[in-house]
Amino acid sequence: MILLTGFEPFGGESTNPSWHAAQRAAELLVALGLDAAAVEVPCVFGRSIEVLEAALGQFEPDIVLCVGQAGGRGSVSLERVAINVDDARIPDNAGLQPIDEPVVAAGPAAYFSTLPIKACREAVAGLGVPVEVSQTAGTYVCNHLFYGLMDLLQDRRGIRGGFIHVPFSTEQGSAHGQPGITVEAMAAALVAIATTTAETALDARITAGAEH
Repeated sequence: MILLTGFEPFGGESTNPSWHAAQRAAELLVALGLDAAAVEVPCVFGRSIEVLEAALGQFEPDIVLCVGQAGGRGSVSLERVAINVDDARIPDNAGLQPIDEPVVAAGPAAYFSTLPIKACREAVAGLGVPVEVSQTAGTYVCNHLFYGLMDLLQDRRGIRGGFIHVPFSTEQGSAHGQPGITVEAMAAALVAIATTTAETALDARITAGAEH
């Protein structure tokens, strides 16, 4: 069972391609004969993790892909690490704006994704979709949910999970003068990430680091 999550719109946007891509990817995975479901999560500190936890209980997945929007990036970003800090530049959709607060009190400083991020990068690149391994998921609700996911999975052995950022959609990118890709390309990338994760026990040993 593959669970995908995407966020509701935030930051003044009327749409969030992370949710549309997650929905479409779930449809494509089902068409391939795989069990998959998509759940929309609120762009709200705390509440987003609660919705995710309920979805984990409902669907009992083997793989979890949480997806969020990173407007301004030009590639699908496989996030490597979630850090235990909320530091919101803008309020969330409930008006919350935590500053230098832990996601989980007394939790570890960070968690690494358990997706085979480098093998997934190669699979997505093979589709012709721009893709990267990212070393930061930010300190907003995306990182909050990513950290919350990995913390929840500590008590659910055998489930692999991680976080993927997607750029603006092509329409949003045009409106903002920023890079954008189609929701269909995002969905295809998510399908490749899900299927590669299902087929890959040990990640590829190839470079995907950064100098800064």
